[in-house]
Amino acid sequence: MKKIALIVALCSMLVPSLKAQEVTYVEDPAQGYLFNKFKDNWFVQGEIGGNVLLGPNDSKVESFGDRIGYAFQLSVGKWFSPIIGARLGADAYLAKGAARGLGNDLGLRPDLDKAENAITQNAWNFGPTGDVLINLTNWWCGYKPGRVYNAIFYAGAAVNFVSTKDVKEGGWSFENGDSHNLSLRVGLLNKFAVSKHVDILLDIRGDLVQEHYDTNNTKNGLLTALVGVGYNFGKTEWNAPITAVCPTWKYTDAEGDALAARLQAAEAKIADLEKQLRDCLNRKPEVVEGVNTKIVNAVANLMKESNDNYILTGWADNYTGTDKINAKLRKDRVNGVKKALVRKGVEEGRLDAQINDGNLTNFGAKSASLDRAVTIQVAK
Repeated sequence: MKKIALIVALCSMLVPSLKAQEVTYVEDPAQGYLFNKFKDNWFVQGEIGGNVLLGPNDSKVESFGDRIGYAFQLSVGKWFSPIIGARLGADAYLAKGAARGLGNDLGLRPDLDKAENAITQNAWNFGPTGDVLINLTNWWCGYKPGRVYNAIFYAGAAVNFVSTKDVKEGGWSFENGDSHNLSLRVGLLNKFAVSKHVDILLDIRGDLVQEHYDTNNTKNGLLTALVGVGYNFGKTEWNAPITAVCPTWKYTDAEGDALAARLQAAEAKIADLEKQLRDCLNRKPEVVEGVNTKIVNAVANLMKESNDNYILTGWADNYTGTDKINAKLRKDRVNGVKKALVRKGVEEGRLDAQINDGNLTNFGAKSASLDRAVTIQVAK
């Protein structure tokens, strides 16, 4: 208790010499991010580019340039957090390649084993699309407002309505192809921020496309690259929970040295007080074994020659020590005398050991040693 009081007193002396800053409140990204309102973090994107069809027969086209088709996409989406988003839209692309025949749709059955019988194939695909977006940059590097570049992985699907070119008539028709082909796709959307609301887009995508109009080949690969522009609506940033920053203490080197010296002195004083307390608690009571042997022998002989019972009373002064310590001293002192008499042959049942918590003489603190004694009376 004294140690706690000393520490409190020391702190009260130190506080006036310190200069405290006010409590501040800052956003703490370690606590996560708050969800924005539904109207925030919407965007629209428009993209244009080209594609290459990667079917097994498409290499039969004489020029690689003849395999490159157009690609367009328009999307509307929303970010639900700095990492997760989604978009819906529509795309259109021209798939250009070759087939070993267009099957019964055109009534043509060329020799499928001969490469020269491959037929040039052009097909427009257009329809609705949907993607789930994952911002890899915010996921791996942490969200940072105003970051210029973001790498966004996405996966999704599209339902394509197909129009193929009729090699007989030379026109385009829905009759020569499957009218509702499905494609699955994954891609990497590279987003470069021009401002808070405007982005430049570079989109690289791979598709697995159903191509029922390509005889004996129902699934083709499609590699697409697009560039575009995105516009972000409403609030585009994310806020972290607010946390309090505790005040810090500032002081000069001279003040710090003085405080360190005072603290060291206080710790030394506390250590000294603790040592004194331990020594007091561990102090052994006075042992009566040192009583004059001649006196013990004489008293024991008198007791053995009589038939009386005796009252032994242990005393201790009240000028030093605590009540607890003095009580222990009285008990140990009277029990020590009793044991000494028993060893000399006095029957233990004739000796009644008691203590008295008063002073034996009341001569004052200067005569305290006179109160440290054991008295013997004949029991009546």
